[in-house]
Amino acid sequence: MAERYVLLGLAQARADWFRTIGTWATSAMLPCEFVRCVSIDELRARLRSGRAFSAVVVDGSLPGVDRDLIALAAEMSVSVLVIDEQERRDWRELGVAAVMATRFSRDELLEVLAATSVPVGSATYDATPIDAGALGARGRLVAVTGPGGTGASTVAIALAQGLAAGDGELARRRSSSRRLLGVRSPEVLLADLCRTADQAMLHDSRVVVPSIQEVVEAHRTATPPRSSLLDQTFEVPARGYRLLLGLRRPRHWVALRARALESTLDSLQRLADMVVADIDPDLEGESETGSTDVEERNLLARATVARADLVVVVGEPSMKGLFALVRTIDEVVGFGVRAERVLPVINHAPRGPRARAELTRGLSALVSFSLGTAAAGLVSPLYVTDRSVDDALRDGVALPGSMARMLARGVAAVLDRAGPAERPGASDPERIVPGSLSAFTTQEHPNP
Repeated sequence: MAERYVLLGLAQARADWFRTIGTWATSAMLPCEFVRCVSIDELRARLRSGRAFSAVVVDGSLPGVDRDLIALAAEMSVSVLVIDEQERRDWRELGVAAVMATRFSRDELLEVLAATSVPVGSATYDATPIDAGALGARGRLVAVTGPGGTGASTVAIALAQGLAAGDGELARRRSSSRRLLGVRSPEVLLADLCRTADQAMLHDSRVVVPSIQEVVEAHRTATPPRSSLLDQTFEVPARGYRLLLGLRRPRHWVALRARALESTLDSLQRLADMVVADIDPDLEGESETGSTDVEERNLLARATVARADLVVVVGEPSMKGLFALVRTIDEVVGFGVRAERVLPVINHAPRGPRARAELTRGLSALVSFSLGTAAAGLVSPLYVTDRSVDDALRDGVALPGSMARMLARGVAAVLDRAGPAERPGASDPERIVPGSLSAFTTQEHPNP
């Protein structure tokens, strides 16, 4: 037969439907080749082998059947058919092509294959996964990073406090528009997405669970409802925002999955008007280092910067601090962020205008030398002076209002000028205007 279905199968031991499909395939009752797998790892390896497959038929009760596996199959243009009698999960939301009961006939299977899969050797089939995130407008995402010891985590706290107080005009407008839509959500969420997470210490958190680990794990097999996601965060009433704690140990990055993290970030943006993410400055990936381990180790920072509307880079006013600031800006722009979406912040800055002007000239000269024409559009740095920040953190009270206000207004101004960031392959759902589909109505074709 010139064309036939090539199926990958994985099920619990002695599953009746698994044996039945194999019998149909070997007896030519079904125009297909059935390749049996014994584990999730073998299934992933066969999908990546380069061979053409029509569909994956998998037992829905297996623990390894998650968002990453389904997305991997979609990348290879392979549809996923789940056998699940009880429908334990919302498989459609995860991107599954069809869900079938454990007892089905040959004709039913052929009908599902004809509707969802393509025989090997026929025309190419576009199986682009559907973005089925929770409905609702996405909030803005601001990433805050900087070399170690510059106070980037403290700047993230001050920024979240200022945005929560409504000091950013953009944040106020977004909050008002969401309330008009009937969406009740926190205005600002501070998410600790550093590999070495310090926000629990800075907020004197007596508990470390739940954290980003539990939230990402929940997104492996489903998209949690808004109320459940809100329960994973902590309210910080003294500063007006909510907090999502970070990894409990730096080594726990190995538990994070790429597509589950992407879905998590999308849910966080739909939860809050403004998401302030405290991240590490390490953005190296496989293309720079030749190591997938390095890319996965830096997954939190890379995934956040890839979708951030603005990246705030924090540095210090010393010679070493200015050099490290420029180096971090160079890495952020080299990652793919346009210079107009980068805001330099110099922490512990001098108060004198002459010293600040000298720092601005030095930063401009170093950035121009490092980035060349890519430096066009980079804004002048914000200067944050020394204040009683440590005392406020120790006492659990609000940080100095002038510091929070200046950061929020500066970020809102840059966001207003740059506009929302575009994420390739993803878009918010749009309402269909009545009459806009008239071009797709059936028209009479002229006689040949």
